[in-house]
Amino acid sequence: MALPVSIQDVVDAMQLPNDDWCSYLNVDTGEIVTVTDEDQRLIEGDVDLDDVPAWQREALPKAREALESDRFLALPQPFDIHEWSIMEEFADGLSDEDSRADVLDALRGPGAFRRFRSTIERLGIESDWYRHRDLAFERIAKDWLEANNVPYR
Repeated sequence: MALPVSIQDVVDAMQLPNDDWCSYLNVDTGEIVTVTDEDQRLIEGDVDLDDVPAWQREALPKAREALESDRFLALPQPFDIHEWSIMEEFADGLSDEDSRADVLDALRGPGAFRRFRSTIERLGIESDWYRHRDLAFERIAKDWLEANNVPYR
């Protein structure tokens, strides 16, 4: 039977700083492996590994296993998460009508993410936003784990 996976570990892996990176969960061990775009290029390419730093050479076998083994599942990616919808849900839930209108307005048009961040900073509600975002990511992680029959704690 698979080991229970830490929800927090899954959430942390889903919040990668780079959209070109992908994390994979080993369904047997609960291990999470993050594969960078550079790792993937090295694995797929015809690269002389002598030119690759030692630390990266050591990580490549695990990255290759994550990409090629059916025991690893790709965690939800930014495209699957829809952070804009989470931001809109947060704005809709604000009790102060003026704040709600300001935040919803910030979400319209190009530059919405930057304006959203600026608006919540100006309104002093960043901690509320991050708490809401963390709970939304946790909900997404739980749904994903349950859909894949992976036990969690």
